[in-house]
Amino acid sequence: MSQLKVGVIGASGYGGAELVRLLLNHPDVTLTAISSRQYTGQPISDLYPGLRCLCDLKFVDQDQVVEQSDCVFAALPSGYSEEIAKKCVAQGKKFIDLGADFRLDSSEVYQAWYGKEFTDPSLHEKSVYGQCEIYHDLIENANIIGNPGCYPTSIELGCYPALKKGIVETSHIILDSKSGATGAGKSLSENTHFPRTNEAFAPYKVGCHRHTPEIEQMLSEIAQEPIQVTFVPHLLPINRGIISTIYLPLKEDLSLEEIHELYKQTYADKQFVRVLDLGQIADLKFVKYSNYCDLSLHMDAHTHTLIVVSCIDNMVKGAAGQAIQNMNIMYHFEEDSGLKSIAPSF
Repeated sequence: MSQLKVGVIGASGYGGAELVRLLLNHPDVTLTAISSRQYTGQPISDLYPGLRCLCDLKFVDQDQVVEQSDCVFAALPSGYSEEIAKKCVAQGKKFIDLGADFRLDSSEVYQAWYGKEFTDPSLHEKSVYGQCEIYHDLIENANIIGNPGCYPTSIELGCYPALKKGIVETSHIILDSKSGATGAGKSLSENTHFPRTNEAFAPYKVGCHRHTPEIEQMLSEIAQEPIQVTFVPHLLPINRGIISTIYLPLKEDLSLEEIHELYKQTYADKQFVRVLDLGQIADLKFVKYSNYCDLSLHMDAHTHTLIVVSCIDNMVKGAAGQAIQNMNIMYHFEEDSGLKSIAPSF
């Protein structure tokens, strides 16, 4: 079988660079072109020296990436992906967007949270939300994928079995999440500057984070009823990783053992979700650089609340890794192709 030609638009950012790193180890693809508005003409190995002798591709303009690729990834800020998706569809190419442009169903909601409207609603009707463990069959036949956000990935996988089974009281779901600094992207801000972040720990965008509507949209779809959540993200003084602690009030008098069995059965054939044994606690150290989501389940008997701890690497399962997992499903590759990195043990 011939190699699939893939390109990355926005390869100079953290998400794009992580795509390059992972794609270079993929047995079924060839990385043919990369772009960056800021670094056009320069080799990526000048920007990321770890790629020297492994990838010395020079950044070109995005039209060249589309022309030279069968499958195009875009790792760009919101508002830039619709035009690229349109070009890809017109040329018979598949498009996977790591940004926010294809995550939300409603143009009005997108306008409210991102300050932009859908310029071509027909593209959104063709797109699929790329939560691989939930929408595998739809992803197989998709041409446009909206890759889920990092916080939503950890939360949606943590909530899915309980919400799908209908055992959760949905009126008061609390989501407490912490992310490494790479989640803020490569552009430096006061809050992500090293002297400010190091030895610090605080919430940010309390009650108003842009991932809230994506989370609520997906959880509502799973539960088949409108859901609103309390979502508070925090910035950890580390490079990568997300840990979400999810509080789910229970409707029924179920034991933790019964709920654990539900989660084990739900994810039995999903190789990238690991439901830990009861008594274990998910730790982001053991998912770093991998495409795994680790889930641990706990019970607060006093308040009859299920507590789910969900850990992912925000740059892999929360971004580039899940995007490649989507590509693998779309092209019927082995789902773990290019995604066999193992987390360090210490």
